Formats: sequence, structure tokens, C-alpha cells
Amino acid sequence: MISENQELSSVENQPKLTRGLLFLLAITSGISVANLYYIQPLLADIAQDFHVTAGEIGRIATVSQLGYALGLLLFIPLGDIRERKSLIFSLIGVVIIALVGVALSRNIIMLGIACFIFSLTTVIPQLILPLTAQLAEPKERGQALGIVMSGLSTGILLARTVSGVIGDIFGWRIMYWIAAGLMLILAVILKFFLPECKPASSIRVTYGQLLKSLWTLFVELPELRKAALFGAMIFGSFGAFWSTLAFFLQEPPYYFTAQIVGLFGLVGIVGILYTPLAGRIVDKKTPEFVGLVSGIITLIAFIILWQLGSNLWGLILGVIIFDIGTRGGQISNQARVYSLIPEARNRLNTVYMVSYFLGGSLGTYLGSTAWSILKWDGVFLVGSIMISIGVLSFLPALNKKGYEVTSK
Repeated sequence: MISENQELSSVENQPKLTRGLLFLLAITSGISVANLYYIQPLLADIAQDFHVTAGEIGRIATVSQLGYALGLLLFIPLGDIRERKSLIFSLIGVVIIALVGVALSRNIIMLGIACFIFSLTTVIPQLILPLTAQLAEPKERGQALGIVMSGLSTGILLARTVSGVIGDIFGWRIMYWIAAGLMLILAVILKFFLPECKPASSIRVTYGQLLKSLWTLFVELPELRKAALFGAMIFGSFGAFWSTLAFFLQEPPYYFTAQIVGLFGLVGIVGILYTPLAGRIVDKKTPEFVGLVSGIITLIAFIILWQLGSNLWGLILGVIIFDIGTRGGQISNQARVYSLIPEARNRLNTVYMVSYFLGGSLGTYLGSTAWSILKWDGVFLVGSIMISIGVLSFLPALNKKGYEVTSK
């Protein structure tokens, strides 16, 4: 662990988290994370364009999740020792180039490489969330995180909706040209309006030591391990569902086009509206309470989707409940993790989010594989097992109070 005499506070010079800055951080998170989700309603169209199966194109989504997880591991710890504005700018530059590569792809291998690269570097929201926790007042941290998460969730929702419409009208490649343009515009805005944001502490360590401390944090913090397990399972269920929904909706009884599949994502607006409320509940109750309830809600949603998914009203109801559960689980987990060691928030976020996206990659892979074999029943089986494992982590027998860890 990084020793305390290496952690010289520099927070007195940090910028104030004004409403305007909070709004900018939320928008930046939304536009950045959208890059990961444009592909979901376009999967069937891309598969047709490249003449590959649903399972093969599903692996592109898995590759993107793995790239994101690796990007979290390599870049997010730098937020504890590097000024965030310059780091964000460096990442945006690579993202823009990789998005252009996706638009120019001529085969599935080139597509996979380009998706991996932009996923590797589009980890900007995971620099912004610890930054928000650093700048916010402790009593308002949950609410501030909820607002940024709302921006992030809006980006995910609009990514699916807009890409479905654009892909159906103009083709899937145009969506990635637009995405590259949006990131370029975002870079210009941040250049003028994002203040320099120094780390919460001055840590005199090498990059290798910084990465090595991730394992120490994981080993010494039982609450971090529990949050990582729950996050991995809840996002795994998320990946299993959303990576197969486009195929489900293009088969009987729906026969929806990519445009309609994308518009279906608007159902998630309820979950976005719920996110700030979840943040306030976390501030008033506890992250553990909100996490447990959210896990149970997500499991109920999967049962509804399995039993009633062939009816449009049942599918809509299930997605609404599913979004509420997964978003509540995420905001509770992040509030839980960021409260452990304030000066190590970026590294804590790295451990948590790497686990989170590894779970998402596993869920995406298992979901697409299960769809190829058992269709909707297989997706339900994968999603329900993963979220059940997450819920079980809250049981007293598996959730014994660990020893307290303080910064050494």
C-alpha cells in the first residue's frame, strides 16, 4: 500500500464543483460512454454486412468490453497521480482516430481491432466519476454521483436510440463518423471550460508501483471485493440482455427493424430519472441497502422478461424494472467504493470497474452463446444466474464483516 507520508494533500487548490461544472462532467460522461453502445442495435445489420453469424458478431461486443476493462486497468490509476484534464485530452485523441477506423472497416477483423482500440481509450467517464467524488461535499457526494451517472445513463440510452435510427436510414458506418465528430466537438468544449484538476494527493510513486498497489487494495479491502463481485454480476446480466435484444426483436412476434430496436431504448428513460433519486437514497440510507434492493429488483425484471417478453407491454415493463435495478446497483456500488480510501479513489475505481466490465464481457459472451443455442430461454438463464450470485453476496453467511483497513 502507498504509505501515508507519500500522500501529501493538494485538495485545497481544487476547483469548486459548481452546477455548471457538474453539468459539463455529466455531458462528457454521456458522450464518451455512448461510443461503447452504438453497436448494440446495429449488431444484426453489421452481421449481415460482413456475412457473419450472430455469435461471431456478438464477439465484437465482447472484444469491446474487454478493451474497456484493459483501459480501466492501464489508464484510470493515473488519475491518482496525473492532472485529469490533460489525461482526458490524450484519451479523446485516440478515441477519435479509432472511431474513424470503425467507420472505414472492410472486414470483421479490422472492425474488431478498431472497436478494441476505442474501447481501450474511451474510459473517460471512469476518470470523471472519482473526480466528481473528490470535488463534491461529502454530504452531497451521492447526489453528485447520481447526476453524473444520469448523464452517463442518458448517453447509453441515446446511443442505442440514435444509432438505431441512423443505422436504419443511412447505414451503420455513418453512425461512427458522427461519433468521431461528437468527440472532436467535445474536445473543443473541454479545452475552454474544463479546469485543470490535480489529484487529491501528491503520490511519489512509479507507474509500476501504482499498478501493483491495485492488488494490495483488492486483497486488503473486503468491501471492495464484495462490491466488485456484485458489480461484475449485475453488469454481466446487463450485457447478456442488451447484446441479444436486437436479435430477439428482429424475430417473431416482433420483426422490428434496427430503427425500432434503437427507439426501444427510450424505455430506459425511467431508469435515468431514477438515478439521482437512488443517489439521494444512498446518502440517507446505506449503499449496501440500496445495492441489495437493486439486485432483487433486477432479478424480478429478468423473470418478467422471460415470462412476458413475447408481449410488448411485458417487454417494456421488464426493461423499465431492469434499468431501475441495474442503475441503482451501480450508483450504490460506486458510493460504497469511493468512501473507502479518499486519496485512492481512482485506483479503487479501477479495481471495481475492471471487475465490472470483465463481468459485462462474460455476460455478453455467455448471452450471445446462449441465444445461439436456447434463444430467449438461454438469455434468461445466463442473466438470472449472474444476478443471483450478486444478490447472494449480501447474505449474512457470505457477507461477514471484514476487518477495517485504513491507509497505511
